Amino acid sequence: MSGPQLEEFARRHAWRIPFDTSPRHLAGPGDARHVTHGLAAAGWNRTSDPLSPEIVLSSPDHSYRLDFVPESGTFAWWRLWAGSTDTEPGWTATFGALVPAEVLAGFTDALVAPAPTTEHSGPLDVVDAAGWLLDARGAASSPDAACRLERRSDLSWQVEVHAPDRGRHGPRLWHASFDDRTPGHLVNAFLIALVDPAPLQRGMGDRTAHYSAVQTPSPLRPEQIVEAHTDRLNSIRAKVRAARRQSSKPSTSPAAPTAARPAARR
Repeated sequence: MSGPQLEEFARRHAWRIPFDTSPRHLAGPGDARHVTHGLAAAGWNRTSDPLSPEIVLSSPDHSYRLDFVPESGTFAWWRLWAGSTDTEPGWTATFGALVPAEVLAGFTDALVAPAPTTEHSGPLDVVDAAGWLLDARGAASSPDAACRLERRSDLSWQVEVHAPDRGRHGPRLWHASFDDRTPGHLVNAFLIALVDPAPLQRGMGDRTAHYSAVQTPSPLRPEQIVEAHTDRLNSIRAKVRAARRQSSKPSTSPAAPTAARPAARR
């Protein structure tokens, strides 16, 4: 990612008056560069036509691909594809147009970081700890009942957001779908970012997912928002470099024990 791209992000946010916006599932899409800049910092490259509204980013080893298709006729604008390997099956995750970019970035940041080596809790545990209501079917709903997490019969996970005043029978605002092969720690990372009570910053006039989203003037200055974005990108670069150094270290085997010498004969 080049300096001019960061400068353009800074110029974009320099004149905006930030508003704290919550809950996160109603905050609206925000700036997609929270996602694309993070992946670029991890070494991903744009492989689509620069003049096309569609953005395709591919990982350095081409095992992952993220599509952003704003002109798509489907409900999903973001699609992440993971290719199969000799040891792991491929998987797909899709995200609707109004998914907050910062929440999706929680997912992509976890994707480019080393996978945890310890066991992780399940998605329902994540939202349960945040105060969501679990029902008898094993699904969970946010306190305002607008956001719902459910495991489908095919073992995929689905997040759906509906208008708070209409409930599940109202129009769907956005969704996120993770097929049954999506690594659990990535699903958790998305949900951790989603249930975070900290508000998201939106500029005056930015689109929210619903009119009931609460907005108040943010104590953050525009420069602080840009600084936090830059610090996050530097952190991603540092983690990726550390992971590469670790993977390039030659594996060392314990030295073979020295055979005991037979006693000298007299």
